[in-house]
Amino acid sequence: MKIQNFKFNEKGLNRFFGPLEAKIMNILWNSSEMSIKDVQQKLEKEKKMSFNTVMTVMNRLVEKDVLTKRSEGRGSLFRPVLTKEEFLCAQSKELTNGLIDEFGQIVVSHMIDSIEKADESLIAKLEQKIKEMKKEK
Repeated sequence: MKIQNFKFNEKGLNRFFGPLEAKIMNILWNSSEMSIKDVQQKLEKEKKMSFNTVMTVMNRLVEKDVLTKRSEGRGSLFRPVLTKEEFLCAQSKELTNGLIDEFGQIVVSHMIDSIEKADESLIAKLEQKIKEMKKEK
């Protein structure tokens, strides 16, 4: 699953989604399956929200292969295709691979510079990964 419009100037899920899409995804990631009405009611705790607006956005998320939809009685239930962690992992991997493919050594150099600001456990994981890669070669 590849998100088409990554937004560098945004924060969190808004880098991948519009603001309402991000709110809907967070609601569904914190629940199991939900109907449009259930999601609308959760959103309305913050701001009045039209059922049709919520329905349109949720159906677009289905079209983007981020949500699945299944019929139940006269309605439908929606759930995320991936967990939040799986989604973020897949998107960050896609982004990283794209940057390395396009900018190569420059990106790797910037990533290494950024690691200086990371905690010790991240540096240890990186060292372990490098050792594994050397053994495989």
